[in-house]
Amino acid sequence: MKKTYLIVLLCMVCSVSFAQRKKTTTKRKATTTRQAAPRTAVAPATTGASASLQPDTARKKPFDRPLDGYYKKNNILSAKVTPYANLREADVMFAKRIWREIDVREKMNQYLASPKMRLIDVLMAAIDAGELTAYDPTPSKDDPNGDGFTRPLSGAQARSKMADSAVVDQFDKNTGEKIGSKVMAGEFNPDSVVKFRLKEDWVFDKQRSIFEPRIVGIAPLVKPKAAGLDLEYQPAFWIYFPEARPILATKEAVSRNNDATGLSFDDCLVKRIFTSYIVKQSNDKDERIRDYAQGIDKLYESDRIKKSLMDWELNLWQY
Repeated sequence: MKKTYLIVLLCMVCSVSFAQRKKTTTKRKATTTRQAAPRTAVAPATTGASASLQPDTARKKPFDRPLDGYYKKNNILSAKVTPYANLREADVMFAKRIWREIDVREKMNQYLASPKMRLIDVLMAAIDAGELTAYDPTPSKDDPNGDGFTRPLSGAQARSKMADSAVVDQFDKNTGEKIGSKVMAGEFNPDSVVKFRLKEDWVFDKQRSIFEPRIVGIAPLVKPKAAGLDLEYQPAFWIYFPEARPILATKEAVSRNNDATGLSFDDCLVKRIFTSYIVKQSNDKDERIRDYAQGIDKLYESDRIKKSLMDWELNLWQY
């Protein structure tokens, strides 16, 4: 009987120890698996469109634009205006005010309307940025010709004068009947500017014995649209040229023959690298050439005025 109890007790002890050993082994395996999981975990692979949408932050680098060419044009960007020589009233022996027009459709003037760098784009960008002041060309009592730089315009006003306008009909909301029409400003098209007007003074300085022209103002010309009428080109606004020179000096003029001329718009205008025709000279009646000449006679009169200016200088010298 005692042997039976002893055998049953030994069996119970063995079963308890075996169960504890199995439980301990299971805990050790779970702990080992839990610790090893982060080291062996692999991110799920993405394919197709989902993979392309995920940013590659590890390989992303800042964009460095390569140099478009083998040298960088820095001279024109840092160019400064060459100032005119000081002019005293006592040294001015002769002065004549001239108004002339530049047609950018002529071969020699095509660089002024190049799509790479247009003169009108340079002026409009400077006006929008507040670097240049546009002046109203409307004649008034104080400014009969409208080119005296008397009334400044805002950037929006100057741009509205350059925009193409169109007549739009107005209709009643209830009946749908036409009740009138009004002029609406459209978008500005830089290709529509084909002419510029220059106001300049030809001055003889006896101190330096030089007869030279100095540009006072420049104005883009626009052609007003009216039903059945062929109107003349009119200034959209005037720009004071001495104020515009520092801006024009940093804008390179495109040449059709050489990309390395380094000439700015200021150089081309001051050095007279353009062709033009005179539309008016100062006179006692304040007449324009078209007021007393028509057709081809206007060009003949323009050439006559040019020759008279050159002859005045040549007549100063005697041999």
